[in-house]
Amino acid sequence: MADISRREFFRKAGADAAAIGILAATAANLEANPLGYPIGSQTYPHRAMISGGNFADLCKQLKDLGVERLELCSAIGYNEFAKLADAKETKKIMADHGLKSESAHFSMKELRETQQKSIDWAKEIGIKQMITASLGGPVKDGTTTMDAVKKAADEYNKIGELAAKNGIQQGLHNEGFELAMVDGERVYDVLFKLLDPKLVKFQFQMSTITSGLVGADYFTKYPGRFISMHVQDVDMNAPVPPPPPPDPNAPAGRGRGGRGGRPQKPVGQGTIDWVKTFKAAKVGGVKNYFVEQSMELTKESVAFLKTLKV
Repeated sequence: MADISRREFFRKAGADAAAIGILAATAANLEANPLGYPIGSQTYPHRAMISGGNFADLCKQLKDLGVERLELCSAIGYNEFAKLADAKETKKIMADHGLKSESAHFSMKELRETQQKSIDWAKEIGIKQMITASLGGPVKDGTTTMDAVKKAADEYNKIGELAAKNGIQQGLHNEGFELAMVDGERVYDVLFKLLDPKLVKFQFQMSTITSGLVGADYFTKYPGRFISMHVQDVDMNAPVPPPPPPDPNAPAGRGRGGRGGRPQKPVGQGTIDWVKTFKAAKVGGVKNYFVEQSMELTKESVAFLKTLKV
């Protein structure tokens, strides 16, 4: 009996050691990647490299920083991304650098006029989330009408329905039109009531804290309604500089200037509570996240995310 007990002891000890090793590796992974998902980067801030034919160089730079997922912008709806029109080649370039793309942004114009073409491009790359920056409804002096909001929501539900039939999840960002007020409410909040929760998920822009929208609050207020977020940090205590001029070539909801005027900071060096944000993101349903900053800020932000314990 003593020999059997001894063998059993060592067998159990070995199993326990293996289990501890697995737990340690899992914990390390979670620390390195908040939510347990790969760190991503939205490519819009780096669009000059893409339009200049340097997509492969961009992939290398981001991969070297520790980025594993890219969020693209549509080659059909964004002029600066036109060189990514060959979906197979785009996918290959990413794969050559150990990168994938499961999400991309699409203009409302193309979703209205050539949605199926955009879906086909997305599916060839492996994209499963099609996001638009803004529904682009009319806004005057920071307000709009309920009729305009309902019209925009009805249209986007139909867009989401076709996407769903193709195995794609449609998503909505929060810039421009969504930040306006209607009948005493934020358009963004009204859209949670009007958009079908199965057909349309939401992608939160963290820098809209400058407009009073706090990611952690929205994730907990609307559980399960989100799919991703754009990661930036902001110094809410800094002086407000003059807003930059709008980009006339940007699709609706993009390139609209200062986003409240506060300067962006590397993630972890601004006002946002990131532990609270990522814990709330689990409640919200967030499945991926993308740093959307200049290359200089992205470098510091990714380094911070690698160390973040959630």
